[in-house]
Amino acid sequence: MKIVIFGPQGSGKGTQADILAEKLNIPHITMGELLRSEVKQDSELGKEIAGKINQGNLVPDEVSLGLLKNRLNKSDCGEGFIIDGYPRNLNQAKLLQEITQLDKALEIWISDKESISRISGRRSCPTDGSVYHLKFNPPKEAGKCDKCKSDLIIREDDKEELIKNRLEIYHQQTEEVIGYYKEKGIHLKINGMPPIPEVTKEVFDKLGISE
Repeated sequence: MKIVIFGPQGSGKGTQADILAEKLNIPHITMGELLRSEVKQDSELGKEIAGKINQGNLVPDEVSLGLLKNRLNKSDCGEGFIIDGYPRNLNQAKLLQEITQLDKALEIWISDKESISRISGRRSCPTDGSVYHLKFNPPKEAGKCDKCKSDLIIREDDKEELIKNRLEIYHQQTEEVIGYYKEKGIHLKINGMPPIPEVTKEVFDKLGISE
């Protein structure tokens, strides 16, 4: 099954994508990880991407599509995949349609207020990439990673001002994607406000998957 999953910051789309990928035994492809991997290589492209991300802006479509196309060509995508974080706008949705035919587009919905609350409480480990939340998933020792004991940080794009900026971009651009997938008859809206198990149940039910 070929699926895209999208929603505002903090909607839990990554968590649901992980659960669904394990259930269907297909890869969960995160656009954020593809971009961060390029940044870590410190290439010219990586520096360009870092500048955009740190300002709370989106990466150019041709850049993200190129990274994604390379990933979809790998053998583990033969039986399907879940793409998280792409497409973010109508142009990206049309570009994606040119390289693959999707089965479903899942929209995980939450309110803006909930999005800001969830993301502003997030803390990340700069060493191993682990992510915690002050309210929902706090580290065992305040300010320290459970795994490697590194000092946790607030990522630039997790700061409230940038969250609001990204939400504005989401409402302006990504919501156009909803109409696009509705026209194709593959859009499914999921309520992301309840606890994770309830959200997962709705995802499975609407995809016709037994738990």
